[in-house]
Amino acid sequence: MDMKQLTKITLAWELYEEGVPQTHIAKRLGMHRDTVRIWIKNIQLYGLVQFIEHYEHAKKGARKRRKVTDGLKNLIYDIREQERDCCGQKIRYFLKKDHGITLGTTTIYTVLGERYQLRSKWKKNQQRGSVPQATKPREVVQMDTVDFGELFAFTAVDIFTKEVDVLLRTSLTSTDGYVFLKTAMNRRFNGYVNLIQADGGPEFKDRFKQYVLRYCTRYRVARPYKKNEQAYIESFNRSLRKECLGWSTYKTNQLSELTKEVELYLAWYHYRRPHLSLDLKPPVPDF
Repeated sequence: MDMKQLTKITLAWELYEEGVPQTHIAKRLGMHRDTVRIWIKNIQLYGLVQFIEHYEHAKKGARKRRKVTDGLKNLIYDIREQERDCCGQKIRYFLKKDHGITLGTTTIYTVLGERYQLRSKWKKNQQRGSVPQATKPREVVQMDTVDFGELFAFTAVDIFTKEVDVLLRTSLTSTDGYVFLKTAMNRRFNGYVNLIQADGGPEFKDRFKQYVLRYCTRYRVARPYKKNEQAYIESFNRSLRKECLGWSTYKTNQLSELTKEVELYLAWYHYRRPHLSLDLKPPVPDF
């Protein structure tokens, strides 16, 4: 143990008792102010002598790094594959929930990097356009479509609860848009919301616009080339591709088969899949 460090701890406490501000103590001792703050806080809790004894004991020898065994690595890989290529935070959630194992997210990503090509971190400081805000369920629902060749996925998300609905159709007309509107609102969103927002595609015009105000107080068309205004539904569309239907194109004769696949995915999404913005809880809690 470095006796000089123990001397600094004692001196920091003496100066604090004399009324010297902690920032000045840190500067005088050449220490970071957070370190001095932690020292003083613990001395106040345990007393100077007991804190120094604890400090000496804690500093004996190098800390042993937790060994990630091959079995634990394989468990991490299995969870990622079973839970549809989920991210490190969600793997951490499943490790704790299903196996009682606590492991840091950084360690999980290190393990994943040994087998998978991981994407770089999202740039947090990029500018983003304004999006409708929601403070409660059924306040804002965003709608969109995803092109799968001869099939089209109509998608919707409640931006507060993150509940979603998906309907596969063989065409992209306003009649298809109306069928989806009626189906999704009655099946998932309790029949009525405050605001529905969609883009300016043909599927959200004519017949869709004729009936949309039966299901909402206000209808808003997102501005062209402002995809961030549809950020929530665009995010779900990526999840739908990544976790369910992929980036393939499909034929109309596959409609029935893929509809069953989507129904299974929606059940998993709502009741099993942890959502980062919901503190790693699924959109529909299992009471």
